[in-house]
Amino acid sequence: MNWSREWKPLAAIIAIFIACYYLPVDWLQQSQRVENALWESLHLVKWYAQEHVLLCLVPAFFIAGAVGVFVSQAAVMRYLGPKANKLLAYGVASVSGTILAVCSCTILPLFAGIYRMGAGLGPASAFLYSGPAINILAIVLTGAVLGPAMGIARAVGAVVFAVVIGLLMHLFFRREELEKVEAAAAMPEPEVARPLWQNALYFGSMVGILVFANWGRPADPSGLWQAIYAAKWTLTGLFALALAAILVAWFKVGKWHMLIASLPVAALALTLPEHPSLAFITGAVGLSSLTATGRDDDGELREWFSTSWDFAKKILPLLFWGVLIAGALLGRPDHEGLIPSGWIAGLVGGNSLWANLFASVVGAFMYFATLTEVPILQGLIGAGMGKGPALALLLAGPALSLPNMLVIRSVMGTKKTVVFVGLVILMATLSGLIYGALVS
Repeated sequence: MNWSREWKPLAAIIAIFIACYYLPVDWLQQSQRVENALWESLHLVKWYAQEHVLLCLVPAFFIAGAVGVFVSQAAVMRYLGPKANKLLAYGVASVSGTILAVCSCTILPLFAGIYRMGAGLGPASAFLYSGPAINILAIVLTGAVLGPAMGIARAVGAVVFAVVIGLLMHLFFRREELEKVEAAAAMPEPEVARPLWQNALYFGSMVGILVFANWGRPADPSGLWQAIYAAKWTLTGLFALALAAILVAWFKVGKWHMLIASLPVAALALTLPEHPSLAFITGAVGLSSLTATGRDDDGELREWFSTSWDFAKKILPLLFWGVLIAGALLGRPDHEGLIPSGWIAGLVGGNSLWANLFASVVGAFMYFATLTEVPILQGLIGAGMGKGPALALLLAGPALSLPNMLVIRSVMGTKKTVVFVGLVILMATLSGLIYGALVS
């Protein structure tokens, strides 16, 4: 028998046996935690479907599909590939979150798109971390609620994290990166279908739809952020009009086809302004119809729909199971799953290595929607959580989650995923220790 192959099944059997042997059935039965965990998992899945799938993931899938079709592999390699200018590649990747303002799951289709197109592992990892971590709204809210020092520490830490994690991922897997460089050198230069400025406006219109459709309500009911929030659907509609005009002018979508697809959207937006999501959903259906039945000679539109759908069918099932498990274990904000929140609050007091490590690990596996991490942390700090562990959770939590990890593994493999998650947890722990020592 070859034990080099059999140790994994053996380890799994032993782990399951130990878990069953020490299973606290009596405690679970008395506290009704199993029943609560079941309901919490279903509540979290429902909430995720209502708040994130339509407004976040659907636009992200279309953008990812567009990257795969309308951005040449040579262009990705030129700006984000292993041979790209490091200052440009890591600079762009590390601040991408200030523009996108997305959560740890919405960034996944975009990351998968650029990585499969040939982006270097380092810049792609920096982009994967920075997308949800450097959310300008969340950083401003952090400063307003938890204090300016915490807001500044989060902003600086997130940018530094993105660059350092990207560089370390490149260093650890440099042999594979060299193979990617050799493959890129053998690629012929592709024909350019349309100039760069047209593609920039095209992607800009879709990113605008993604950003403003998901613009959250700010804590301060006055000021610029509130003004943008009040006009979010008007701004989203303007970007949608720009996208429609671009598709007609440069992507060979027929004017009458666009008019037929746009009329129901306009009618719903004007007659039911209190339910803007209906117009948004109708617009997504219309865009799907236009791209799935595209009449362009070169088939670009049909390929765009096919690529977007390919991302959706691979990523959505993993997200579903990940959200279900996360809800069962940790529950929703202000609700408990299998793991009592009191345990967590009691383990993250002070500024010990254990407290920061525990906060980083819990943050990495728990799912945080955009902006929800701030009120959650406010409650934990009130319950005795230290400032260092609070920053550690802020730096690890929004960028990672259990659903996020499952999808990352499907894109770049188990080994790279483990290293990426480990680096995030390690960096968050060290940052928490340093910050906690400084503010104490």
